[in-house]
Amino acid sequence: GVVEACLLHMLKRRAAGFLRSDKVAALFTKVGKTCAIAGDLCKKVQELQQQVESRKNQPNGQEPLKRQGSTTSKTPVLTAQAIKHIWVRTALIEKVLDKIVQYIVDNCSKYYEKEALLADPVCGPILASLLVGPCALEYTKLKTADHYWTDPSADELVQRHRIHGAHGRQDSPSKRPALGIRKRHSSGSTAEDRFAASAREYVESLHQNSRTHLLYGKNNVLVQPKDDLEAIPGYLSLHQSADSLTLKWTPNQLMNGTLGDSE
Repeated sequence: GVVEACLLHMLKRRAAGFLRSDKVAALFTKVGKTCAIAGDLCKKVQELQQQVESRKNQPNGQEPLKRQGSTTSKTPVLTAQAIKHIWVRTALIEKVLDKIVQYIVDNCSKYYEKEALLADPVCGPILASLLVGPCALEYTKLKTADHYWTDPSADELVQRHRIHGAHGRQDSPSKRPALGIRKRHSSGSTAEDRFAASAREYVESLHQNSRTHLLYGKNNVLVQPKDDLEAIPGYLSLHQSADSLTLKWTPNQLMNGTLGDSE
């Protein structure tokens, strides 16, 4: 959407098409007449649009019989948002958006007014350069809306496994429940659910979540509680919330869910 807003800024009427409602499509189509990369993109977008239309016309979303069994004719399932931005989206996935925008910047006088963003000698090339990074990525998996908090690192997955699995290793008398939570013997399922919920809350407090932002984290940081005790390794993390910074340190034994004979 942002890229489209930049492309449409002060676009000439003849480049946008006098009667076309989709001005982005008109721009790419016009650029495709002189730019081979944009021309190939136009063909791919038109094929996608035809496949989406044919899918709509089929009852219950079934494919035509003549296309069954083909490995290359599987109709992509596009959301309304994807269809709305299908030109920029397809160019991004095909890794040619930066090249097309660069071509438009180099030939901006044909498509834009003098005051346009892409006609600016500084802003135009900067936009094309900024698109090089996104076009280098492989868009093989779409993320959820809350992916900022649902993409744990490998370290976090290990810690979650250790913490969540700690309550399953409480048979030994030398080990007690992690996080200092006592397990009730009257109703096992309720106690285990409560323990799991506490463990999840504890993991969320350690790592990045919707309330705090993890700025720094490092394992095996030594802390000496008293002068006569040996230094204890643990996990150190720095978190930022809306109004404060919080420094947390947790012993490795507690992170592993086993305290042993430690006080």
